Order: sequence, then C-alpha cells, then structure tokens
Amino acid sequence: MATCLLALFYGFYCLYKLLLRRRDQSCYLLAYECLLPPDDMKLSTDSCVKIVLRNRNLGLDEFRFLLKTSTNSGIVEETYCARNIIEGREENATLKDEHAEMDGIIFDMLDKLFARATSISPSQIDILVVNVSMFSPAPSLSSRIVNRCKMRDDIKSFNLSGMGCTPHWYCGIEKSMMLTNCLFRSGGCSMLFTNNQDLKHQAKLKLNHLVRIHTGSNDDACNCCVQVDDESGHRGFRLTKYLLKAATQGFTINLQALAPKVLPLKEILTFIKSQQPKVAEGVGLNLKTGIEHFCIHPGGRAIIDGIGKSLELSDYDVEPSRMALHRFGNTSAAGFWYALGYMEAKKRLKKGKKILMSGFGACFKCNNIVWEVMKDLDDVNVWKDCIDSYPTDQTLVNPFMEKYGWINDDYLGFVKFDFSLLAVN
Repeated sequence: MATCLLALFYGFYCLYKLLLRRRDQSCYLLAYECLLPPDDMKLSTDSCVKIVLRNRNLGLDEFRFLLKTSTNSGIVEETYCARNIIEGREENATLKDEHAEMDGIIFDMLDKLFARATSISPSQIDILVVNVSMFSPAPSLSSRIVNRCKMRDDIKSFNLSGMGCTPHWYCGIEKSMMLTNCLFRSGGCSMLFTNNQDLKHQAKLKLNHLVRIHTGSNDDACNCCVQVDDESGHRGFRLTKYLLKAATQGFTINLQALAPKVLPLKEILTFIKSQQPKVAEGVGLNLKTGIEHFCIHPGGRAIIDGIGKSLELSDYDVEPSRMALHRFGNTSAAGFWYALGYMEAKKRLKKGKKILMSGFGACFKCNNIVWEVMKDLDDVNVWKDCIDSYPTDQTLVNPFMEKYGWINDDYLGFVKFDFSLLAVN
C-alpha cells in the first residue's frame, strides 16, 4: 500500500514538474531601450554631402545617383553615424574607433535598460545574446559586456555576427554598393526577456509565436546582399535588384506557416478556398483579422512600401516603420524596436492587442514574431523629444535635392582639386 501511494505521489510530482516546465516555456519582454546617440553623431544634409564629396573617384553620374537615392530614401536630417566617418577617417578606421563606437552604443543602452528594469540586476542574467552586424573582435562583444557589467560566472553568452548590414563606409563608386551609405545609420536596442512567471506582472509583451525562414539554399537569395570588395579593392555591402523579391518571397513563405497560428478559422478557410495569388499580387491573407499593429523592418522605403502593399496595410499601419526610417534610418536588427517605440509613444499599444514584428537579414532570412500587449503601454522612450512632430508629411521637398541639386561636373572638378571647398554652404 505504501509503495502504491509513493508511486502515485511520484506520478503527481512528475506531472506537476511537467506542467511547471510547460508554464515556464512562456517568454515575456520586461523592458527594452533604444539608443539615442549624442548630437555630435548627428548626420545632417550638409555633413552627408561633405562626406560624399570626399570620394575623389566620384563623378557627376555617381553624385546624381546618390542624390536621387537619398532624396527617395525616406531619411532626412535627424539620423546618426560613427564619429570617425563624420571626422573624415572613414577609410582608415582603427580598432580603437570600432571599439569606442560599440562601447558607446552597447553600454549606454544597457545602463538605461537596467535603470528602467529596477528589479533586475546584471548579476541575475542567465543568458546574454549580442548581435552586431559584422564586427567580431576578440575578446567578443559579449565578453566585454560580461566584464563591464560584472555578470555571473555561469552565464551562457552568445556573440552573433554576419547577420547583415555594414559597420563601415563604402568609398568606391559601384552603385549597388553605394546604396548602403544612403540607408544605414548608427543605432541599437537592448531587450530584457524572462520566462519567470513571478515577473509576468511586470511584462510589457508576451511572445505568442515566432516563425523563422531561411532561403539561403537559393543562390540569388543568398547573394542579394553580401559583403565584397569592388574591382578597385574598396570593401562594401552589395545590394542587388533581387533583394526586394527575396524579401517578399521569404515573407510570403513565412506567413504560410504563421497564419494558421494567429488568424481565425474563418479567415483561413476563406484563404484555402481561393487560389493563392502570385507573390507580386500579395499574400492573399487579411492579417488584420488577427493582428492589430505592424512593425515592418525599416530597412528602406521599398521594403516598407512593398510589404505594406502585399498585406494591404493602410498608411496608419505602416506609419511606425516609415517614421522610424525617417528619424533613425536603417539601424539593422534594432529597426523594428524603434518602430515599436513609436507606437508606444503614440499610446497605441493597449492590453490584449497583437503586434506583428517582421525582420529581414542577409542570405536571405525572414523572422515573423507575434507579441501580445500585457498592459497599456506609455513609457517615456527614445521618441520623447520629437513624437509630437510626427507623423511628418512625406511629400515635403527633401533637403538633399533642394540644397545640392545644382552640383555639376565643374564643381566636382574643383572639389577634387581643392579639398578646402568641401566646406559647402
């Protein structure tokens, strides 16, 4: 009898442990912090043009290409870049420069993150993941964080690089590689996650679903954005015409796996009854039947417009991503957190609402994440000083064309001959 009771007790204990383990599978976002760089890293129209004109190989055709691209990029006066680029040392950045940039970004964000999440200290962190484009020093960036924040000895740390985008300025004249200079900017975000149910009441968001697609087996997708040296030996990041197609295809495949998890049965049945349209015609699903807010990766105007069109989203739906691109530029993996911050600053995020985050990476990767808002969100964040001026009118004349559309071959010739003329008005 005692043996049976013991076995029964052990069975209930195992069931309890199983239920407890399943319960702890939930992932919650406790806090996030987007970087607001100092003003001396701000990249105005004038400083952009001064940097561009330092390229001695630049001709009028290349300048007009950059001017047109910048004008149509959706980015204007308020973005940021590394100090070595602003100071004219883009071609010979040192390891010290790169470390200083990363330390300034990462440590500033972490200090503010832990100041926001006052109940959590660095010594309580079990897992640390760092993702920074292509800068991979030794010791790793994750090791520098462990050292600086005095984290625990048994912490599991992961340092990710090669995820896409670029840490440097391209100094050549290949147009497919010059695009990066018009889009990529300095930025970053730190996030604090937990699966501890005791902290659930502090959470901003709960992770409901995550689907990851990697189409790198396709050669065109793998090579649509890649770091290479051009014919003159200048290193940069080449973006091909296949990029938008790769993003749309990856996004469509991803949604086929995600949709059944987030949409009501009626919408799924309606979709199944109809023939799935071609990628160019859209994905054929009404995501608004299960999703209220959209964070599209603000990698460029074409990406935002393309995804918005394929999902039949309104201007209101894509506004956060467009404004994040406008204010901060393409900040790689941090981009959609700036878009999320925009929605929070606008007090759009109410308890129970669902958010779709869509991110993209080189080779080609597409991640779709569905978050559930745990409480009405209105914390002060990186948008605090400018949110009242947004949304801005996207039809306004872009200052790049307005100020520098007059530059011709004669002027470029003078610039190459006398670099003192770089102090353009």
